[in-house]
Amino acid sequence: MRRREFITLIGGAVVWPLAARAQQPDRTRLIGVLIGFAESDPSAQSWLAAFRAALAKLGWTEGSNLRIELRWAAADPNKIRTSAKELVDLRPDAILGQSTPVIDALSRETRTIPIVFTVVADPIASGFAASLGRPGGNITGFMGDNSEQGGKWVGLLREIAPRTERVALLFSPATGPPLQFFMPSIRAAATSLAVQTSAAPVHAKDEIEGVIAAQARDPGGGLIVMPSAFNVVNRELISALAARYGVPAIAAFRSFADSGGLMAYAFDFTEGFRQAAGYVDRILKGEKPADLPVQAPTKFELVINDVLCCGAGVTRSTNVRYWR
Repeated sequence: MRRREFITLIGGAVVWPLAARAQQPDRTRLIGVLIGFAESDPSAQSWLAAFRAALAKLGWTEGSNLRIELRWAAADPNKIRTSAKELVDLRPDAILGQSTPVIDALSRETRTIPIVFTVVADPIASGFAASLGRPGGNITGFMGDNSEQGGKWVGLLREIAPRTERVALLFSPATGPPLQFFMPSIRAAATSLAVQTSAAPVHAKDEIEGVIAAQARDPGGGLIVMPSAFNVVNRELISALAARYGVPAIAAFRSFADSGGLMAYAFDFTEGFRQAAGYVDRILKGEKPADLPVQAPTKFELVINDVLCCGAGVTRSTNVRYWR
């Protein structure tokens, strides 16, 4: 399988103030980490490794001045809530949370413990922050999406599959950000391209095939796999069903293409976890989440599987990166 990757950098690197470079305190600090995916997910493991490596570069050594309590929710809403309570009950110095449902659960458990998020779509509408510049509470972090991505997904899908006339938005109400966050840009792009869109909520694994089969009944069907832990956990099934039914699909997370899906356009999750480590470091050194601005995505990836796109008989993957 031959894959093309396009990574776009938007904005610049974060410059930390000198105060954040102060010496670490001698006592061991406790960090809670709650990830919405399964522990067996290799992508999630790589994001966690990036977070740990970034903390180590900032002087935090596990087993010495740092201890991490880790929980995996496996896209299970009940497990998210249970794990959030478990971590808060430990009274850590800070908590890292990934995904909107995870932060929602953590925010219900504590208004005082600092929480740093990553891969959250709309922190203001979700009630996590008063504003991007001054969050004002105990929660801050790094957004995983922007509202304009929705239009990008529609446009890219139409570009790679020009006969697309109908697009279903596959999403999980329980484990994903609110669909409405993306709808203005989705509607605008769909209108300009004469594409019909429809919401396709799924609550269980066995509902996925029905959505994809419905798109295949008539010519011109397509699929946007919206951001959610449920979709990420079931990405291999979604990509396999889309291929079986001949439905072109684009996903909001890179691992969909890595798992055999046609295409993905997404925020670089690894970068988000690295950035989150910087905020955790600053909080452990005395800064308050209320004063740390929420930051929008700065890096996106477009990944296309040429084999599915062009039908080439290639069995070996080749990664080519273009930087803009």
